[in-house]
Amino acid sequence: MSRSAFTLDDLKRILLEGSGAPEGGGLDGDILDTDFTDIGYDSLALLETASRIEREYGIELDESVIGEATTPRVFLDAVTGHLATAAA
Repeated sequence: MSRSAFTLDDLKRILLEGSGAPEGGGLDGDILDTDFTDIGYDSLALLETASRIEREYGIELDESVIGEATTPRVFLDAVTGHLATAAA
């Protein structure tokens, strides 16, 4: 299913569905600029998240997204950019 918007709530939902509740910081509060490792998610969790986003939103994320998206804000920006490109 292709969608045109991707929000922090979408990211939180997909993280929880794919990797469960994090150990450590958690997903509550202002996490936009908090490193994923500080929230409790590692690179494997982000790979699973990216895979789920690709299937759900009908986009293909660059491999660099996982390496460069160290915070939810950067991850959201990357997904939003891919969605905008796909819609154009």
